[in-house]
Amino acid sequence: MTSSSHGSAVPGLTPYQQKLRDRILAAPQVAAPAPWRPVFDTCAAVGGLVGIGFAVDPESGGDLVMAVSTAGHGLFDATTGERIARDPDPEGEIPEGPDLTCPGLGPLAGTRVRIAGLYGGGLHSTASGGWHVEVVGPDWPNERVLLSASGGMFHRDVHGEKWWHVFHSRWSELRAVGFSPSGRTLAVATSSDLSLWSRSEA
Repeated sequence: MTSSSHGSAVPGLTPYQQKLRDRILAAPQVAAPAPWRPVFDTCAAVGGLVGIGFAVDPESGGDLVMAVSTAGHGLFDATTGERIARDPDPEGEIPEGPDLTCPGLGPLAGTRVRIAGLYGGGLHSTASGGWHVEVVGPDWPNERVLLSASGGMFHRDVHGEKWWHVFHSRWSELRAVGFSPSGRTLAVATSSDLSLWSRSEA
């Protein structure tokens, strides 16, 4: 077996596929570019996380993130990272029904929130301004989250200019990755934690 500059050649891959794999493996994890800023210093620990869902704060109109886990449900302000509500023993413990929803809590009480994660569903992969997010696994199960802008593509553009490797899931399984419907929040949820990025305008 021959070796490439960034890793061993994988049997069955074409030279082009091997080149793409090497490009991703060579890209270090970096901070998301402006206007994105991290909401947490590192992340919010959510043990046994099953999935997340976005909702709109009925008072401020800002993004809220609901985290569903085996230890209960929590609701976060997606701009400040503040946990504004928690239910350790919710009625609807896991997403259910054809739309995979759970009962809302705190300011979302009386509503239902769509949840994406272990049981299915998905978040937005694009946002206004030409932003796009995707998950790749060149060394699966350690998946990586790539953020791109203005049509940037990892197979042709320089890392750090139009695309960025912003998250590397080394220890936990990815549950959900994507933008809020407003496009102001980017979320990455794993089986153990929640990472958020925010921008003031969409």
